[in-house]
Amino acid sequence: MKKGKKLYEGKAKIIFASNDKKYVIQHFKDDATAFNNQKKAVMDGKGILNNRISEHILTQLNNVGIKNHLVKRLNMREQLVQHVEIIPIEFIVRNIATGSLTKRLGIEDGTVLDNPLIEYCLKDDDLGDPLVSTEHILAFKWMEKDELNLINKELNRINDFLQGMFRGVGIKLIDFKVEFGRYEKNGKKEIILADEISPDTCRLWDVNSDKKLDKDRFRKGLGNLIEAYQEVARRLDILHEQSNIRPLKYTKPQAVKIKKKQ
Repeated sequence: MKKGKKLYEGKAKIIFASNDKKYVIQHFKDDATAFNNQKKAVMDGKGILNNRISEHILTQLNNVGIKNHLVKRLNMREQLVQHVEIIPIEFIVRNIATGSLTKRLGIEDGTVLDNPLIEYCLKDDDLGDPLVSTEHILAFKWMEKDELNLINKELNRINDFLQGMFRGVGIKLIDFKVEFGRYEKNGKKEIILADEISPDTCRLWDVNSDKKLDKDRFRKGLGNLIEAYQEVARRLDILHEQSNIRPLKYTKPQAVKIKKKQ
């Protein structure tokens, strides 16, 4: 599959055209961002880890009948994915209250919710991705009612699967954020999950210690972000001690002193 021109660059990924219009190539960057791009850094190896983790999870979701955009991983940083029209809504599923939810509503951090809470945000960086309601979505025709109902069902299925998968390796799924897209198949519009699922897009806490294994390590200045992502990959059995997926470390060259001949 040949890589074509750059179509779009986001905070963590770049989308390139391919030589088949049905597919695009998704490149995972090492950029880490938070607070609507106000805090930025480059974390060597993050894109490689997110590529592998997301490939693993999306493959498992496909195996249980949850359609998504992944076709295959092309290399350490890139995936071939279905070309879709992204729906301009970010879908957030919360199992435990933390982050912006606790700040908005004054709820104690770590409160376990009786049922998963689904929230919607308009995808618009200039507006700060504002929270919107079902009524907003339907009034402004960002989605049809049947599309929204379908996505809500898929979100609950994804959440059930992810909670079980992560719980099995000693991790609590606190919340996650995903996007969906439309594409044409056999003359009909299909809606599929069209986003990565990784520690960049999920909040993941260790079951016993509540240690954060996600991008909150960057947001909150906790450090060791790459090590946390590696821990998630190891627990999912996609990163082994001998793996070459690790943060790149550079040693600053030392000046060499040459003695002058007497």
